[in-house]
Amino acid sequence: MTTFNNAPIPPEQSLIEYPSQFPIKVMGAHVDGFLEAIVSVARQFDPAFDAATVEQRPSKGGNYLGLTITVTATSREQLDELYRTLTTHPMVKVVL
Repeated sequence: MTTFNNAPIPPEQSLIEYPSQFPIKVMGAHVDGFLEAIVSVARQFDPAFDAATVEQRPSKGGNYLGLTITVTATSREQLDELYRTLTTHPMVKVVL
């Protein structure tokens, strides 16, 4: 059971059904290795993650790259830990 503000969230009150395909947007500097780093993180949480499914969108000026990764979400805990890992990654600027 996951907690939010120290209060448990029962599975029946979750807005997400598990397992499900869950898209996450990740933005960072458009540099070599960014895509590979994000794919590596995604595979830590979804071993079957397919890198070919990553959507890429460079910024207008080309300095940043937006990625959409779609992972198989199996629990709230998995998603929470994935978000924590992505937001603390040194190459990541924003996670949505």
